[in-house]
Amino acid sequence: MAILVDENTRVLVQGITGRVGRVQTKLMIDYGTKIVCGVAPGKGGTKLHGLPVYDTIEEALMKHDVNCSVIFVPAPNVKDAAFEAIDAGIQLIVIITEGVPVHDTMKIKAFAERKGAIVIGPNTPGIISPGKSKVGIFPGNLFKFGEVGIVARSGTLATEIAGNLSEAGFGQSTCVGIGGDMVTGITFVDILKMFEEDDETKNIVIVGEIGRTVEEEAAAYIRKKVSKPVFAFIAGKLAPPEKRMGHAGAIIGGEKETAQTKIKVLREAGVKVVEVPFEIVETLKST
Repeated sequence: MAILVDENTRVLVQGITGRVGRVQTKLMIDYGTKIVCGVAPGKGGTKLHGLPVYDTIEEALMKHDVNCSVIFVPAPNVKDAAFEAIDAGIQLIVIITEGVPVHDTMKIKAFAERKGAIVIGPNTPGIISPGKSKVGIFPGNLFKFGEVGIVARSGTLATEIAGNLSEAGFGQSTCVGIGGDMVTGITFVDILKMFEEDDETKNIVIVGEIGRTVEEEAAAYIRKKVSKPVFAFIAGKLAPPEKRMGHAGAIIGGEKETAQTKIKVLREAGVKVVEVPFEIVETLKST
């Protein structure tokens, strides 16, 4: 198995005709993802990459069976786009867009919880289950089917680690980017629960960074609930306090949010934390 997406995932692209949406839709199609249609207000009745484009999700769902939406619309429009998808009954929403206002994300998250939907992001590279489906912007050529589950705040580091694993012969079951913002839909704990229950995933890799407390929450969950080997890399050990480092969420706002604290609590929970990303491979080999 894999988690969240597989060969049966049927994807609708919101913002399919935009600059990023247009390019990434073609890459997802080329990878083998089942993209069934797109939505772009004012572009209904046209086609792109052979796919029908609709003005609204309601129109799209009258003709297509969809269980996932990926959002490439501009940040000010993300809340309305996400609400439209969730309200239509789509159960998995992947928000690639950066710069979404925090209050908008909080409203999206609350609405999704009421409707029983899962939100990945915002500011996420998406999800990839190698050889089956990729929803988002992960470069599919660096991923290989296997038994390592990856969950990350940084898409770049997740891709680097996946590439190293693939080259060493360790494939991945699924790689999920939870998003780099201060508030995101899904968290490390949510994904850890899925990986723990997934028969295909034998080892788990966490890619964390400074800011937020999702790593500390993950450590507490791992200590009590995770039986599989967990490995981790935490970025930002030299980051100065109160200075944002790349991601909106990568800013040390308190004592618990430093890399050193995260490393300490993860190690206390039995996680094998490495100093640099490429050490994940050697640590996994020695387990």
